[in-house]
Amino acid sequence: MQTATVLGSTHATIKHESFVGCRMVILQPLTVDEKPDGPPLIAIDQIGSRRGDKVMISSDGSYAREVTKHDRTPARWTVVGIID
Repeated sequence: MQTATVLGSTHATIKHESFVGCRMVILQPLTVDEKPDGPPLIAIDQIGSRRGDKVMISSDGSYAREVTKHDRTPARWTVVGIID
């Protein structure tokens, strides 16, 4: 698990079948002192986060499969919570 800031959302005209109906957001992962930790990434968001929200993300593949309801999803990152 890692913290990140939501930079915005994205859309894909052609996407893997497991992403149909899923909202995708662009995130900037953060270090513990809230500095950027690597390049931005795309994650599946079932929570409803918005631009500027600080979120908790996970790279747990089993959770990504559960969220997308697909056994072979290529999703790696998912938003698991919004930090108050």
